[in-house]
Amino acid sequence: MSQIIVGNANATTARRYVVLVSGRGSNLSAILAASKPEQCAAVISNRADAGALEIARTQGIATAVVPHQDYATRNLFDSALADVVARYTPDLVVMAGFMRILGEQFINRFEGHTINIHPSLLPAFPGVRTHARALEAGVRTHGCTVHLVTSELDAGPIIAQTSVPVLAGDDVAALSARVLVEEHRLYPRVVQDWLAGKLDQRLRELAVREC
Repeated sequence: MSQIIVGNANATTARRYVVLVSGRGSNLSAILAASKPEQCAAVISNRADAGALEIARTQGIATAVVPHQDYATRNLFDSALADVVARYTPDLVVMAGFMRILGEQFINRFEGHTINIHPSLLPAFPGVRTHARALEAGVRTHGCTVHLVTSELDAGPIIAQTSVPVLAGDDVAALSARVLVEEHRLYPRVVQDWLAGKLDQRLRELAVREC
C-alpha cells in the first residue's frame, strides 16, 4: 500500500518544488514559465551536461548534480540523491525527463510527494518506446499521464491525463510532437494545482483507493 500524505506540514509557508532532470529540459521550461520564481527550490540532475541545468541557472535557480555513475549500486545513488533533494525541503518532487528509475531508498523518503509525467495514457504502454508501441498497436487515442511515483514503474496512482488523436499517416516523430505539446500544458497545471492545494482532495481520494 502506498502512503499518500496530503498537505504541507507548515501551512503558513508557501509550497515549493524541486525538479529532477536528465535532458534538455523542455518540460522544465514549461513548468518554470507557469511558476513564480520562488516556487522552484532547485533543479537537480544525474548528468552534469544536462541542458536543463543551464535553463535553471539562467533563471537564478539553484542547481545540483548527483552523477549516478559515481555510485556502485542503485541504492547508494538513490540515498545520495534523496539527501541532496532533502536539503531544499521541497513539498513536491517533480520528475521532468529524469532518466533513472527511483528505488525504495528515494521513494520511501518522498512517498506521496513525487510525481512524473509519462508519454502515454497509463496504464497503457508503461516503460519506453511509448509512441512506437501505440502506433504498432493501432490505437486511435494516445496522450500523457501525470502520476504519483511509486516503487512499481509507471504504476503509481493517476493524477491527471490528456489525450491526443492518432492520425492517419502518423509516425513516431509526429505523434511524439503532438503529445509533447500536451505535456507542456498538463504538467505545469498539475504542479501549480498541487502547490495551491487544489489537488489535496484528489490525493485523499487516491489514498482511500490505495488502502
